[in-house]
Amino acid sequence: MKYEIKGEPMPVVICQLNAGETMITEKGSMVWMSPNMEMQTSAGGIGKAFGRMFSGEAMFQNFYTAKGGPGMIAFASSFPGTIRAIEITPDKPIVAQKSAFLASEQGVELSVFFQKKMGAGFFGGEGFIMQKLSGHGTAFLEVDGSVVEYDLGPGEQLVVDTGNLAMMDATCSLDIQSVKGVKNVLFGGEGLFNTIVTGPGRVVLQTMPLSTFAGAIASVIPSKG
Repeated sequence: MKYEIKGEPMPVVICQLNAGETMITEKGSMVWMSPNMEMQTSAGGIGKAFGRMFSGEAMFQNFYTAKGGPGMIAFASSFPGTIRAIEITPDKPIVAQKSAFLASEQGVELSVFFQKKMGAGFFGGEGFIMQKLSGHGTAFLEVDGSVVEYDLGPGEQLVVDTGNLAMMDATCSLDIQSVKGVKNVLFGGEGLFNTIVTGPGRVVLQTMPLSTFAGAIASVIPSKG
């Protein structure tokens, strides 16, 4: 499979497949394809289906296979931002925000990821449940806004505002930290908690989470009545 990402800030990834190659995606992500791409919808088993549902994805996935020769298929982002191609290997799974998964090669498995610490789930921004991508192959993820990456060493930490964590290596861990000082909490406008990411591993941040964008739009819409 070869691919090309075009068109930020509303990007699309165009994949060129050899005969017999398959891409997996969530419903509604495909935007155009060659006529010989054959679609099959599958839940992949009840356990996997419910795991995807709890991680913010649909229970069913679409499998697109190039039949009778090379094929082409394109997947588009649902929100202004970036599409990142991530190479998944058995020894290097990743953890991503809910609804980040766009498409992948057939060897990539999407499952639910539970935070080890309860506090990180209830107050850490993206919630107790995130997505885990494992297996082998290329996966395409949606990132809200622009991307900033950091490589954290063992024990090195990064304090992240709610919702700005897009993805991290599975070797990283999450925790929460309350904002100190009553005045800071009441008047700082930064919320009650921050997310603490601890290395080792790569951390991918996003500059405009969908929740932040929605809040900005809501603040300028006149209320009825």
